Amino acid sequence: MGKNEQMSNRKKRRINLWALFYSIALTGYTIFTLLYTFVIPRDVVSMSGAWNSVNQEKEVNHGDENQQIAGEKSGIEEGREQEDTMMPVITDNSYESSTISIKIDTIREYDTDIYVADIRLKSAQSLLSGLAKNSFGRNVTEKTSEIAKDNDAIFAVNGDFYGFRDEGYVMRNGYLYRSTKRSGNNNEDLVIYEDGSFEIINESEVTAGELEEKGAVQIFSFGPGLIQDGEIIVGEKDEVDQSMTSNPRTAIGMIEPLHYIIVVSDGRTSESEGLTLYQLAGLMKEYGCTQAYNLDGGGSSTMWFNGEIVNQPTSHGKIKERSVSDIVFIR
Repeated sequence: MGKNEQMSNRKKRRINLWALFYSIALTGYTIFTLLYTFVIPRDVVSMSGAWNSVNQEKEVNHGDENQQIAGEKSGIEEGREQEDTMMPVITDNSYESSTISIKIDTIREYDTDIYVADIRLKSAQSLLSGLAKNSFGRNVTEKTSEIAKDNDAIFAVNGDFYGFRDEGYVMRNGYLYRSTKRSGNNNEDLVIYEDGSFEIINESEVTAGELEEKGAVQIFSFGPGLIQDGEIIVGEKDEVDQSMTSNPRTAIGMIEPLHYIIVVSDGRTSESEGLTLYQLAGLMKEYGCTQAYNLDGGGSSTMWFNGEIVNQPTSHGKIKERSVSDIVFIR
C-alpha cells in the first residue's frame, strides 16, 4: 500500500469518526429535546402550597369578620349544617344531596355516543380544579380518574391540559400559576368567578391580574369559546389547531350560576365518529347554556363519576385513558 493511499485511508477514517460523533450528538440532542418538551417535568409548583397561600391571605383579610361570624352562629345555620351532612342518594347515573345534584344522560347524535351531565350546586366552592400529582408544571401528568380519586371527587372531567404549553393563563382554585398570554389575537379563555358565573374572555384584551382582581378563581386556556351570552360563536368550519374535524370532545357550560352542563363525547372509533366544534356548540345551546367552552379533547376526553369512567376514552387507537395535566371536578 502506497503512502498516499495510507494517508487517504486515515483521512476517510477521521471523516467517518467525525460523522459518527456528529450523528451520536445529534441523536442525543434530539432525544433530549423531545424528553424536555414532552416528558421531563419542569417548573413544578405544589398545588397544596399554592392553595394554602390563598387561604392564608383570605384569613388575614377577613380574620375579624370570620371571628364575628363564628361567634354569632345561629341555630338556623347549625340546622343547615346538619342538613348538609345527610347521606346522599347515589345511582349509576345520579347523585343527590342537600348541596349537589348530578344527573348524567347518555344520548346518541351525529353517529356518536355523548354523555351529558346536568349539575346543580348550592355553592360555587363545590366546582373545583385538580392538578396531576397535586403539582403545577410542564409535563406533570396523571389520568383523570387518578386525579379525581386523589381529590375525593364525586364527578370529574379532563381540563385544558395546560402542561402541554408554556403560554396561556392558568388559575386554579384562586391561585394564579401562569399569567403569560398566548401569541396571537384570538385566544379565548374560560373564567369562573367566585359566585360560580362564567365569562369567556380574549387574552389580548385583559390581563390575568385584572381577572384576578375581578374575583376569578379558575381560568382555563384551551378553547375556543362555544357560546357567549346565549349565542354560538364558532362557525361550521372552525377547529382546534392540528385537529381532525370530528373528535372526542369535552365541554363545560353554564345555564346560570351554579347550574352547569358538562358534555363528553366519544369519537375516533367504529361505534362513534365524534363531534365538530359547531355540533358541540349546538348541543350545548340545546341544553340551555348561556356560556360554553371547549376543553381539551381527543384522547384526553374523559368523564368520571362515583369511581367509574363513564365514556370510552380513546388514546392511540385503543380504549384507554390518557394522562393529563388537570381536571375539573365536583366535590
